[in-house]
Order: sequence, then C-alpha cells, then structure tokens
Amino acid sequence: MDYRLSGELSETQRNKCGGCYRQFNKKEHLVEHMRTSYHSVHEPTCGICNKHCRSFDSLREHLIGPLPKQECKNIFSICGCRFCLTILESPNARRIHQERCQFSNVNYGLTARMAVLGLRDNPTIDYTSSRSPRVVALSCKMVGGGSDGSLDLCARVCITDESENVIFHTYVKPTLPLTNYRYETTGIRPENIRDAMPLKQAQRKIKEFLCYGEPMWKIRPRSGKARILVGHGLDSHLDCLQLEYSSFMIRDTAEYPPLMKTSKLSNSLKYLTQAYLGYDIHVGMQDPYEDCVATMRLYKRMRYQKHKTDAYPLASDTHNTNNYASWRQSELESMSEDELLNLSRSDYYCWCLDSVP
Repeated sequence: MDYRLSGELSETQRNKCGGCYRQFNKKEHLVEHMRTSYHSVHEPTCGICNKHCRSFDSLREHLIGPLPKQECKNIFSICGCRFCLTILESPNARRIHQERCQFSNVNYGLTARMAVLGLRDNPTIDYTSSRSPRVVALSCKMVGGGSDGSLDLCARVCITDESENVIFHTYVKPTLPLTNYRYETTGIRPENIRDAMPLKQAQRKIKEFLCYGEPMWKIRPRSGKARILVGHGLDSHLDCLQLEYSSFMIRDTAEYPPLMKTSKLSNSLKYLTQAYLGYDIHVGMQDPYEDCVATMRLYKRMRYQKHKTDAYPLASDTHNTNNYASWRQSELESMSEDELLNLSRSDYYCWCLDSVP
C-alpha cells in the first residue's frame, strides 16, 4: 500500500519551496531561500510527504514531535521505524524491520568483550595485512591534569574496525602529571598508568596506521591508502593525542549535520545511540571500546542510506558554482519549484558517498 501524500501544488501554494515546503510572498524570495537552504537528495526526507529536513531530529519532530504534521504522524505510528524513521509498507513489515534495525538484541556480547580489554591490551597494530581495514573508529578516555584536574589528558585509547574487532588498545602515560583519575567514569587507576605506553609512542603508532604510508599533505578523499577515521568529538580526542589528521578522512558523529540537533548543536553519543541504535551506553564506567562500536554503527547506518547519485553532489563543486548566480535571477524566477530544487546541492559531504565506487 502506498502511504505517500500527493505533492501537487495548488494555486494558493505558488512560491512554495519544493524541499522544506516553506512559502514565500514573492518568487524572488523563494530564489533567495534556495541559494542558502542547500536542499538536496542527501537530506533526511519524510517518507510520507517528501518534506526535506535538515537533520533526523528535525524529521523526528515533523513525525512525532509536539507539533507534528498530523497526516504523517498517523501513518508513521502504524508503519514507521522509530530508529531510522523509514516508512514501511505494512505494520508487519515495520515489526520485522524494526527488530533488525534495533541493535540492543546484538549488544549482549559487548560486556564480555570489554572485560577482556581490561585484562589483555593490544599495544601493537598490524597495518601491513592485506585485509587491513579501510574504515576504523577511534575513542579515548581522559583523565584530569592541572591544579584542579580539569585539563583533559588521554589515558586510554582504542581503535576498532567495521566488524567491531579491536585493532589497537592501550593505556597511555600522559606527558603531564595526573591530578584526577576520574575513576567513577573512567575506571582508570594509578597502576593502569604506571607502566603504560608513553603518549609519543602511542601517537606515532596511530599516525602511521591511519596514514598507511601516505604523507599527510597528499591525503585526498576517496583515493589513496589513508584510512577513514570515525568517532564522536574527534577534535578533542586528536588534540589529547597531540595528533593531526586530514579533515577529508574524518567522519565525526558529533559534527555530521543529519545527526545534529535542530539548533545545529551536537547531540551526545549517548543520545544518538539510544535514539538511532536502540540501546544505552555510558551506564556506569565508560569504555572506549563501547564508544568505538557505537560510532561505527552510526556511521554505517548513515553510509548505507540510499540516495540518488550525482556526479557533482556538493554545492562547492565547480560545476555547481553558478546554479543560483545573481546574473541568472530572471531565469531562476521563471523556473518551477521542482526545477529550482533540482538545481540545489548539499553543503556537506554525505557519508553515503563513501560507498560509491
């Protein structure tokens, strides 16, 4: 059964954005809106009315928020997945899909695997293997330095692959004295740090592994040997490791527009995991392996989004520079809403493009 609503425009809905459905008194105002909205096929889109939303939180509000679109809410309540927000063909299809979409039923093994990490560190990285991963997740746990213990210092780091296998895990000895182990959340004790790997050594190993023999200046997206790095709040993690890495290869769940709040602020990893994967993290002591698994699962969910492919998907691509140029104003004002929308391109790199050959 097709639940999708008709997108036909009435006479009273001229100058209506074909993406977010916002209406304007004048066509010139609609054109200006299209210049700055960056609507694209990569935006989260309602599977019922086809409205484009800036983030999945915005789409969630549209479907089940305090002031939802009632027709969409009614259909979503019957056939919508509460995790990925997909609309299914029937309530039974929704039930089957949602069971597969929720990760809590495959999360029971995490506790045992995390317990093993506490006993068996893996301070070496095998990055010469022919099966070496292309995408990896990284997470650090911080302890406190400085007179008041508020200075973040890396004391533990973990790297995993797409299959949730541990590639690298070790405690790290910071270069500055520790004044707060933050044991309640980190579980780190003085004996863990006493004979731990020096920060400079951990930094060198991680950098060699990520770059995979490529000079930093030579790294480019979707080419070469350098690895894609997944994480949450990676700027702070890399800062604590005193490590720089190419922004082309970073996939940060704290800064990815579809995963951010409607206010354009970052969501916590705890919230993202509960809302989009269906299970809880950071219950009691926190483990970097747990964070690596959560961020990788979020990344893969975003990467496997099925969007229409385009040779030039970004607004910043040279091919799209003049799509809404001011010298085309008269031509743009004569276009239909759909034609204007077809010109629009994304202002961020969609992770689904990582799966494009």
